[in-house]
Amino acid sequence: MSRSCSIAPTNKKEYLTDIGRILVKDYGKKKYYKPEEVKNAHEKSKWYDGLDFSCWAMSAFSSHSDFDNYHDQTGEVCDYIEMKTEMLQALSMTTGSEILDLPDFDVDASWLDIGNIIGGIGDFFSSISD
Repeated sequence: MSRSCSIAPTNKKEYLTDIGRILVKDYGKKKYYKPEEVKNAHEKSKWYDGLDFSCWAMSAFSSHSDFDNYHDQTGEVCDYIEMKTEMLQALSMTTGSEILDLPDFDVDASWLDIGNIIGGIGDFFSSISD
């Protein structure tokens, strides 16, 4: 039996920043992280209180195929494009200088491969990583 994906985190920008930091610390910089790595990062974060909404971070940090394979195995019905768009829209409200001013912000922005999802925002984030 399929079940729908869990509810999104309330503060998406803070959630992605926290999970990104844990991923880089634990697994190094990568273009994409395996769903299991993202799930482990979620469980190590302050966001984990028994609720698992790590698939929202998977939409930002994992490849589309890994995301879909993970959800095929778990039976959850989650839409990669819709979830990634929603998560990254929260980041788009932050200016590049604010992101770079965050202490210890050392996340490789190459995982923001969203040029085909949200027009123009992909170029914006690419300029941040340069």
